[in-house]
Amino acid sequence: MYRSNEDLYNHIFDEIIFLESETGTMTKEAFLKDEKTQRAFARSIEIIGEAVKNISNDIIIKYKEVPWRNIAGMRDKLIHGYFSVDYEIVWDVAKNIIPEFKNQLIKIMDTEKKKNDN
Repeated sequence: MYRSNEDLYNHIFDEIIFLESETGTMTKEAFLKDEKTQRAFARSIEIIGEAVKNISNDIIIKYKEVPWRNIAGMRDKLIHGYFSVDYEIVWDVAKNIIPEFKNQLIKIMDTEKKKNDN
């Protein structure tokens, strides 16, 4: 099913907001003891990675500073390595990588919106 880049950005942003809201109120230690939250975080990262894989190539090429392949690769590791998910890495991604990606995504969304408005 085709989704526009804007739809994909919105899906990604929804998951980022969830991850940010949860990491803002939780410690790493609490996260590592909470299986439901671990699974929810992993699923959110999977969704982000899947959406990234569907963003058009012109955007991927235009914004080379964004670690698109790493984000998509994390999704692949979670999907295909489900017996060996390292939740310390999941926490690190949610707490440290996702906020930086959010800032990059906001800039992309703003730039592309301005371009499309002209």
